[in-house]
Amino acid sequence: MKIVTVVGARPQFIKAASGSRALRKQHQEILVHTGQHHDENMSEVFFREMEIPTPDYNLGIAGGSHGEMTGRMLMELEKVLMKEKPDGVLLYGDTNSTLAGALAAVKLHIPVIHVEAGNRLGTLDSPEEVNRILTDHCSSLLLCATQDAKDKLAKENLGDRAHVVGNIMYDSFLHFAGRPWDHPNIVGLDGQKITVPEEFYYMTCHRQENTDTDAPLTEILSAMDSLDAPTIYAVHPRNHARALRVVAENGFRNIILTQPVQYSDSVQLVSRAKKVVTDSGGLQCEAFYAGVQCVLVMDYVVWPETMVDNRNQLARPDRADILEKLSREQHIDPDYRPFGDGHAAEKICQIITQTFC
Repeated sequence: MKIVTVVGARPQFIKAASGSRALRKQHQEILVHTGQHHDENMSEVFFREMEIPTPDYNLGIAGGSHGEMTGRMLMELEKVLMKEKPDGVLLYGDTNSTLAGALAAVKLHIPVIHVEAGNRLGTLDSPEEVNRILTDHCSSLLLCATQDAKDKLAKENLGDRAHVVGNIMYDSFLHFAGRPWDHPNIVGLDGQKITVPEEFYYMTCHRQENTDTDAPLTEILSAMDSLDAPTIYAVHPRNHARALRVVAENGFRNIILTQPVQYSDSVQLVSRAKKVVTDSGGLQCEAFYAGVQCVLVMDYVVWPETMVDNRNQLARPDRADILEKLSREQHIDPDYRPFGDGHAAEKICQIITQTFC
């Protein structure tokens, strides 16, 4: 079976690391990188480090509004699909690349396979929510990370095409968490290598609502600056200037600003951190896998399975609220494993073969 896989953003690269490895044992895969994340630290380095196959196509599409980006991707992906004539198109997650791939494929009557289907925030205020709902309804095969996602699809009359396979990001996490951390490559915004302190908190923060103005980012960093150990803040490329200025203007001394880190380094930082603060859908899951408490600076629950026993808690971009959530203790039930057994990629391939071959 010939499958075109579309990726474009960092979380999709992580998923493709496991997905492509398994898929290519049974099927022919054509890998398309839309270019949505084009920065060296957000793209090329991930492909090298995670041993993801070199993309067969790199569309180089990044920047612009949601509509502009999605439209350009749709046009170029349609050309690829018309040339390759695949038996199916495999998509991960909820990015503009995902939606463009779904629209291009379904209009050409090519079956769409959606990995991480059924996740719902419950609001169309989030562009990712729009992407995932439209992609699910365009898809012939829906592969869910959790039972909750499948249950939500059943409410939308999509349950007959849905399967629970586990979270494919868990596959990648386990693969890299077991490796030794001999040569950390943590680089500051000034290009200088950083020595990781013995004790630290780990933070990422990239969503527009938290970083497009000074006020929310200042509140978040103020909370982190007051903690009992430094915070390593891996800064998204588009937010470098604001992060540097907010830290300098407020005299924060307990914040270590770094460039985006490689996946293996991120896994180790999560696993060794005292606690994690993030607005990332993927990083909150990685903290959960590692047994490290997380505070999620968002308005909505992304992974309800993690919101148990203070293991993951919602907080506003507010200093007092973040500190109050960080002061709580978590409880870990070792028998609670809602994301599967780390073999999602194998199950995905098995279901694809059974469905289409």
